[in-house]
Amino acid sequence: MSLSKMKKEDLELLSNKDITNLILEESKKPINTAELFKKIISLLELPDSIFETKIGDYYTALSTDKRFILLDDGTWDLRSHHTSDKVVKVTEDEEDDDDSENEPEKEEIDDIDEDNYDDTDEEYDEDANEELKDLVVIDEDELELEQ
Repeated sequence: MSLSKMKKEDLELLSNKDITNLILEESKKPINTAELFKKIISLLELPDSIFETKIGDYYTALSTDKRFILLDDGTWDLRSHHTSDKVVKVTEDEEDDDDSENEPEKEEIDDIDEDNYDDTDEEYDEDANEELKDLVVIDEDELELEQ
């Protein structure tokens, strides 16, 4: 059903994002945020003051919805209208080469582990334990009573 033929009551049941989806499907061309939101306000017969107060929320809603894509020229379109320009074809030979390049040699891993090893954390300091034995934990209620 065409958006212009839908009843206002039916449109009110849809979210602004769903109405935007319908607008972009019908227009078949990208549209900027302001123009989209003005069309929604017009379709729902809302007061013009809504535009100023809700345009930011509308932009955020479009930004977080995976159905829409913001193009370089500042217009919105349906993500389904756009495909990736680059298709990468990987052959089995390329996969094998990539794996061997990305994996460090066993010797490299051993060197890294030895260089980053810090044995000071494992030393036990008995004197520090003695100093802490007389400490007492006080909760907030007890602290307030003392003051």
